[in-house]
Amino acid sequence: MRSAILITYPNEYTIKEAIALAESADYNVLKIVTQKYLTRSKYGIGKGKVDEIKVMVDELNADAIIFDEVIGPSQVYNLTSEVKKEIIDRERLILDIFNKRAKSEESSIQVKLAELRYEITRAREKVRLSKKGEQPGFYGLGRYEVDDYYRDIKRRISILEKKLDKVKKRRELYRYHRKKEGLPNISLAGYTSAGKTTLFNALTNENRDTNEKIFTTLATHTSALQLEHGKALISDTVGFISKLPAYMIEAFKSTLDELIYADLILLVIDLSDDIREILKKYDSCIDILNELNINQNKILYVYNKIELVNEEELYDKINMLNIDNYVTISAKKYINIDLLLSKIDKMIFKDLVINGKNNCTKIRT
Repeated sequence: MRSAILITYPNEYTIKEAIALAESADYNVLKIVTQKYLTRSKYGIGKGKVDEIKVMVDELNADAIIFDEVIGPSQVYNLTSEVKKEIIDRERLILDIFNKRAKSEESSIQVKLAELRYEITRAREKVRLSKKGEQPGFYGLGRYEVDDYYRDIKRRISILEKKLDKVKKRRELYRYHRKKEGLPNISLAGYTSAGKTTLFNALTNENRDTNEKIFTTLATHTSALQLEHGKALISDTVGFISKLPAYMIEAFKSTLDELIYADLILLVIDLSDDIREILKKYDSCIDILNELNINQNKILYVYNKIELVNEEELYDKINMLNIDNYVTISAKKYINIDLLLSKIDKMIFKDLVINGKNNCTKIRT
């Protein structure tokens, strides 16, 4: 495990998530440095903070600096020149986690594609800066001509897009056969670590890997779900996170397409979080679903981890979210799982259930 100094915003929830990201990428956070503004032109942070970090690096002998914001190559170069350590920004950190979690062929291609799209926006400036002098994190780019490096990345992106297109066609064929068989499709969605895979296991009696680390699930996994009025298919998908850039969403499009074609989406929300954190994560999820043009009338909100919340807190959080179409559960303790299955059944097979249409509660707008 490598060690790092973490630079982030002075907000309890932001700090908590930044530490979780760092630990998921196998970094041991030795020190946390906070500043209100992390997008200043030269270093991302002020010169005074840079001087503080230089002292910390010497004292703690950290391997890297994790910067919990997106910064450009010139800021990385300037900061690296001062602290003499590798700088890892938020997007690079997420990509590192994706790399560690990618196990299937599809997720590996998607991660490589996301990495190249991250790189191509920085390619020209990184090559130019690297010619000024070798820096940690620039990986010997000084030997490249700018246009050659840019063309090389574009060529590799094109190859990966073709590979991913083949995977997408296989998935589309699979979807066609599922539709032909008349099986409804349910997809799990939600902020990373909300408990989607734990819920998937509870509903399907499977034993897929679950832990507290961020982005445990990258590849879509589908299983059968027996309901009262018939069988359906349920899919576990990649978790969401705030400030997820468009190119990452695009790279994982073939996986996220499961949400577009789903008959029902179970949006899992961790109710054990503080209400401000719940609302922030909820907004991030809705932003991504809107970007995918998901019809919100096909979303059932699943409030998870109620075993960690007392009754008063529970009602306060439910009232604050102000959503009608929800079920409160504990996937870990199997609380209200039967209630959730009944609700899913009514929404999926509403034409077969007496008065089912009246039971299919619409989301209040």
